[in-house]
Amino acid sequence: MSFREAPIVRMARDGRMRLTHGPIDVIVTAEGPESAAKAALRRAHEAFEPVLHDLCAELPRLRAAHGPAPRGAVALRMQSATDLFAPAFVTPMAAVAGSVADHILAATLVPGHGLARAHVNNGGDIALWTGSAPLRLAICEDPQTGAPGARASIAPGDGIGGVATSGWRGRSHSLGIADAVTVLAPDAARADAAATLIANVVDLPGHPAITRMPASTLAPDSDLGDRPVTTGVGALTAREARRALDAGRVLAEDYIRRGLIRAACLALAGERVALGTAIAKEEPAHA
Repeated sequence: MSFREAPIVRMARDGRMRLTHGPIDVIVTAEGPESAAKAALRRAHEAFEPVLHDLCAELPRLRAAHGPAPRGAVALRMQSATDLFAPAFVTPMAAVAGSVADHILAATLVPGHGLARAHVNNGGDIALWTGSAPLRLAICEDPQTGAPGARASIAPGDGIGGVATSGWRGRSHSLGIADAVTVLAPDAARADAAATLIANVVDLPGHPAITRMPASTLAPDSDLGDRPVTTGVGALTAREARRALDAGRVLAEDYIRRGLIRAACLALAGERVALGTAIAKEEPAHA
């Protein structure tokens, strides 16, 4: 006899739906007439059911930078997103959270869905559809305190369908030292991959306050192999933080110029770089 964990669905009093399965923890919001919202959430639940099982079936391929085309719907989104950033080293896993969010959001937005707005939050990586109502987001720049820094305003027609954040304190390992890099892009998968790559280059190679370990030491099955990932960042001067952020700024500007992303906010040691009109440069207010 074999046992297989089933996805869990919970409903919040405000109408949001939480879907969990293994490491995946998703919150789905569908706004609009009650019948349309309920139907959208049902479709999201149905789309979520096979996601983890399908991803696990292709894990070896998804942890490799090169190989045959994946088969599953989410895996194909992952591969398509990371292919855009070639020739940089990146595996499809760099886009997994955003791709799951995109996949579930797409299930809610069938023709005639009747929604006013919808978004899917997968651990902070968000796929969104603004409909006719703008969406305002507070951007967390300090993962330790959760305090917001910059803010973003996403309006219909902005071409923004995804938001993702990466950094050395996040759920995944990073080659860089950014506290947080938040990217706004046409979809969440692309934002996820771009945030990872930009965060990787925010760095001060050889700085004595930075500690690193091979990724494989921390996680034997890591897609980063023996590459050194950041495990600690000590005190940095403002000048050092700005120097590290500058490398990320150059890459983010290149991605914006190439149309891969729409905006980015990079944060380290109290310093900030904000790029793109969707992100406010002034001190933020809670949305």
